[in-house]
Amino acid sequence: MKIVQILPELNEGGVEYDVLELNRELSKRGYESLVISNGGKLLSQIVSDGGEHIQVDVCSKNPLTAFFRVLKLKKVLKGMHPDIVHVRSRVPAWLVYFANRSLQLKVVSTVHGFNSVNVYSSIMTKAEKVICVSGSVKAYIQKHYKIDNEKIEVFSGGIDTKRFDPTKIDKTFVKEFKNRYALHDKLIISSVGRVTQLKDYATFIRAIHILKKEVIDVVGLIVGGVREDKNEYHKSLLNLIEELNLADNIIFTGSQTKMPEIYHSSGVVVSSSKKPESFGRSVGEAISVNTPVVASNHGGVKDIIIEGQHGYFFEVGDYRGLAHKIMLAKDLKVDGFEYIDKHFSLDHSVDKMICEYIKMAD
Repeated sequence: MKIVQILPELNEGGVEYDVLELNRELSKRGYESLVISNGGKLLSQIVSDGGEHIQVDVCSKNPLTAFFRVLKLKKVLKGMHPDIVHVRSRVPAWLVYFANRSLQLKVVSTVHGFNSVNVYSSIMTKAEKVICVSGSVKAYIQKHYKIDNEKIEVFSGGIDTKRFDPTKIDKTFVKEFKNRYALHDKLIISSVGRVTQLKDYATFIRAIHILKKEVIDVVGLIVGGVREDKNEYHKSLLNLIEELNLADNIIFTGSQTKMPEIYHSSGVVVSSSKKPESFGRSVGEAISVNTPVVASNHGGVKDIIIEGQHGYFFEVGDYRGLAHKIMLAKDLKVDGFEYIDKHFSLDHSVDKMICEYIKMAD
């Protein structure tokens, strides 16, 4: 069976990592996996994991070039003869919609988030099967669009529990990482994700400011890259850090690859997003390595966290509430690996996806 996944580009983000992981698992299981995107820094990973990448501009929102990009995509898909086309975002979904009018290929879409409700976003519901990454996303789609219940499914984004296994932590890296950032004997509070307004790092920073009054040796790690178009927001965070005298308490580490080790080194992992997380990958990964979490009280994280067992929720933007919940969470003894492995593992997610592909292809 030949599966094509299509997404705008292959840079940092939850959609990209979902595509990477599915590509790897499909290739390992003997399926032909292809990815179409406009390229990016993760492109080489697709190939090294056994997949094939075809570069097409399925990223641009310029309507003046859309016709020509539809023709190019149609030519590429016609040459591939895929059994399934899996669209992961709205621009690729629209391009596939028009390219597929004569090809009549089987199309599945994954709704990764709470997009604005309009005709542009409605394209994600036009596929033969609509996959939602959490119960919250499914409820949102069903509330705003007319869609048959049998057409829509919830497949939670999978956590790779072979990688996020607390017994396989690289202790040498942990030691070197703590040396590099002077983190030994510190209470490490981490927040993971690209530096964007939606992640609400300002609330995270203000919570660290409150915690500093109670726990002198507290350090907040912001683990994620800064895109060029987010430089102004990054500067505003640096100004806030200076204003609150937190230069020694907040560290931007940039993007990191050894995430199991960083979660494991943390006393608490925080997800302070303003916009509901569609699934909450960082929360699931942290719980898998037995680290407590605190998350904004909305979105897909509510499917994952059992309050009082894995962590706590706080109300969006309430930095005082966040600081209080971090103080509670840091004393939790989390035993989360088996829970994540049973309910949210990558293997389970991939098995469900392949079953759906097979049903659609028949």
